[in-house]
Amino acid sequence: MNKVFATLLLLFSSLSTLLAQDMQLRGSIKDAAGEAIPFASVFIKNTTQGSSANVDGIYSMAISKGTFSIIYKAIGYKPVEKTVTISGNTTENITLVPETVTLSTVTIDGNAEDPAYEIIRQAIKRRKEHLNEVGSYTAHAYVKGLQKLVGAPKKFFGRDIQKTLELDTNRKGILYLSESTSNISVERPDKIHEEMISSKIAGQNNAFSFNKASDLLANFYDNILLQNTVSNRGFVSPIADNAMFYYRYKLLGVSNENGIQLNKIAVIPRRENDPVFRGVIYIKEDSYHLVNADVYLIKNAGINFVDTLRISQQFLGVEKTYMPSALNFRFNGNVLGFKYEGYYVAVYSQYNLNPDFPKGHFNGEILKVTKAVNKKDSLFWLNNRPIPLTTEERLDYIRKDSLATLKQSKRYLDSLEKVNNKFGLGKLFLNGYTINNRYKRQSLTFDPIAQSVFYNTVEGFAVKYGVAYTKRLDYGRYFQIQPEARYGFSNKLFTAHVSGVYRYDPVKRASVSASFGSDIVDLNNYGTMTLPGIAVNALLFERNFAKFYKKEFVNAGANRELADGLQTSLFLEYARNTHLNNTADYKIFDYGDRNFSSNNPFAPSAETPLFPTYKALTVNAALTYTIGQTYITRPDSKIYEGSKYPSISLYYKKGISGVLGSDVDYDLLGLEIYKERINTGLWGYSSIILGAGKFLNNASVYFPEFKHFRGNKTLLSKPNQRKFLFLDFYLNSTDEEYFEAHFEHNFSGLITNKIPLLRKFRLEEIAGVNYLSQPIKRNYTEFYFGLQRLIFRATYGFAYDGNKRVQHGIRLTYGL
Repeated sequence: MNKVFATLLLLFSSLSTLLAQDMQLRGSIKDAAGEAIPFASVFIKNTTQGSSANVDGIYSMAISKGTFSIIYKAIGYKPVEKTVTISGNTTENITLVPETVTLSTVTIDGNAEDPAYEIIRQAIKRRKEHLNEVGSYTAHAYVKGLQKLVGAPKKFFGRDIQKTLELDTNRKGILYLSESTSNISVERPDKIHEEMISSKIAGQNNAFSFNKASDLLANFYDNILLQNTVSNRGFVSPIADNAMFYYRYKLLGVSNENGIQLNKIAVIPRRENDPVFRGVIYIKEDSYHLVNADVYLIKNAGINFVDTLRISQQFLGVEKTYMPSALNFRFNGNVLGFKYEGYYVAVYSQYNLNPDFPKGHFNGEILKVTKAVNKKDSLFWLNNRPIPLTTEERLDYIRKDSLATLKQSKRYLDSLEKVNNKFGLGKLFLNGYTINNRYKRQSLTFDPIAQSVFYNTVEGFAVKYGVAYTKRLDYGRYFQIQPEARYGFSNKLFTAHVSGVYRYDPVKRASVSASFGSDIVDLNNYGTMTLPGIAVNALLFERNFAKFYKKEFVNAGANRELADGLQTSLFLEYARNTHLNNTADYKIFDYGDRNFSSNNPFAPSAETPLFPTYKALTVNAALTYTIGQTYITRPDSKIYEGSKYPSISLYYKKGISGVLGSDVDYDLLGLEIYKERINTGLWGYSSIILGAGKFLNNASVYFPEFKHFRGNKTLLSKPNQRKFLFLDFYLNSTDEEYFEAHFEHNFSGLITNKIPLLRKFRLEEIAGVNYLSQPIKRNYTEFYFGLQRLIFRATYGFAYDGNKRVQHGIRLTYGL
């Protein structure tokens, strides 16, 4: 009897589930000429349930049985309200006609101010009120992103682009297609928490989408939009407090939408190259809410990465305010002959403007992605995709998903490796050689020979060569073992060591590492120059700035996040350190007024030992905490996002005397406070670093154990904000106390964008100060200014020791 009852219960449960299933309301949205209207909004009247048409004007919406009033609307068109009875899957094709705007009720004198200005003044007056009108809310969000090539060169650096990027014969095709759904919670002014429900990426069945609904919430009630995204400076909102200084306005007309009067206003830049939008906005009469926007940015506005970015926002009346219902970012560009375009579109629905958030709901985690999000089947997407796929997108999913299945097979991977693992001397010489086994998720990488040969005055011509074995595990875990050997042909010294690292918990940013052996290392533990840079300076300019010593060691370390924003590290090492002398003096160009200096920076003309051979048992411990740290949690990683507050780093290094014959005895305590990218609106952004420390005990400290600083003596180097421009690499190291500070401001084109000849290069102006004080060098200060573009930077600086200028000149950097 119980089994019969259970069977009947299951049957009735299944029937009720089928009856409750949503039907599909679908169709097309076109204009009077039969042309598709992309991204038109479709929603049920008096609700926040809705969807959007795709780029081809096709829409589809899950809806239950019953009779509903459906509203179809698009910017620039008159809304259509239609009563639809749903008893099964239903098709409704809709034609929208251009909106009717009139100036009949508005008198515009040829010499008078355009009425749009008074409307904008009222909107600006109420900007803060509308910005904070909704203190908190929750919503459901659907995001789709698409990027595709619409033109490309046949080959790029010798590689066939069609085959490499899997394009069609015209070298066109979708590069990236992804969808996601999520629930988003917002609390003014800056608290966000989003939980991804589903994720889908074409051709990557086990991957997790990087879509983030909060990224698309461009709020025109903010004074500055899109800062640190497509522009470092951001762009002035058409209704910002100071918008009148940047915009001209023109009232295009007044329309009536369901009894609501809307003012259609053109926003026009006052100056061609200001960081502003162009296009049309709609302001509601009486309340002066922004209810629609269709604006765009071009190169002249200082936009990066793309040539044009179009932003379309449609709002939905929710209670007594307006909330975004559909947002669309469309872009295009051309880089090195690669012509691309794409869009990101978001549909927001199911608003709750009076949520009751539990304690701890906003904990810094702005997006949570779980392992289950990429497990949704096609039925889920059929019922939860508010924007239908276009034919191109549907075919891209089918093709790439089928290829993805094929690419996971051992047969395919073996055939792929047979081609990619083919050995070549040219490949090994220039780029290194990698043997991949994707099926077993492991690889063996050999260093490029060209980068393994170098020269310095300690070792003469020398070679350093390494091999790395990597095993990739699930969800971002991996381990790597890397042996490396080094031999100097002049000093005939051979060293070798083996290093290993195991990243065992990517979400906790946790790893352990160990290494043992011997190596030739820089006297400055931060390093001074690259090996090629050392060789070039020695051979061509008879300069040997870098100084070395031999280190025989065994060490072990661990890193782990203890709490959100709190990272710890621990490092234990036992080493035997030996001073080295120069053994080579070869140079291509001999400068009569120059000689190579010794390997002792304090005795440049004599090869005297800087320190005796000694043993050192040391332990390093560090804690770094970022105040207000925000982050994204994914199954394969934890990604730290920016914080508006600084980070604080506390570190302690102990030299332990007497254990295992250790000759060192010291205690170094240091503190660093730093904050990168402090936004200053249209003035760009600043970065600041403050560091101080002291040897609490310096009973036995040899030079390699000193507190060193990042100096520079060369024209060309890698960028690092903690690096000085002119400071010697070694002479200012200390075993006492110190204070250093670094400040830099990036004006992000504030000046160069106003100069016609420089504007097209999109240069960014920089200015900064470096400062150091320690017992043997008080009040050392550097001032510099310059220009940068992408990874290249040129600066001119001045160095002062107290009030005395000691050096000045040009410095060039490259790299990230």
